[in-house]
Amino acid sequence: MGRTIRGELPVRFRYTPGVGNTAFFNALRDRAVFLGSRCGSCGVTFVPARIFCERCLAALEPDTECGPEGELASWTLGHVGIDGGPLDQAAAIGLVRLDGADTVLMHRLLGDGPWRIGQRVSAVLRTPGERVASILDVEGFRPA
Repeated sequence: MGRTIRGELPVRFRYTPGVGNTAFFNALRDRAVFLGSRCGSCGVTFVPARIFCERCLAALEPDTECGPEGELASWTLGHVGIDGGPLDQAAAIGLVRLDGADTVLMHRLLGDGPWRIGQRVSAVLRTPGERVASILDVEGFRPA
């Protein structure tokens, strides 16, 4: 049986996107596309873009457009917010494998469902003037 130790651990951090994620976020903002990297050695396409293959360590370029539609690989409903309090309405979160990608992207699912694994979904992006090169430029995914 597990044991719980109560306490708090304040954490401050700064996210540095690096070369691959900077290219991904800029492409999302400027061209409304999901930019990935395809490994010529092992054939895996990563989204968001990477600068090296996580499987064979080959150098990669952020040059492969994927999506904006894809397949729902998994999903869940969240009933508790990040502050630990209950949400007024459950939040649906999905793992989406964009067309052309081998990896998944986690994001909100928009709408009431019902959701099912294998379901086709489509990205909903903010309008061009609202995008700021952030993952929040993607409002979420809705049924295709």
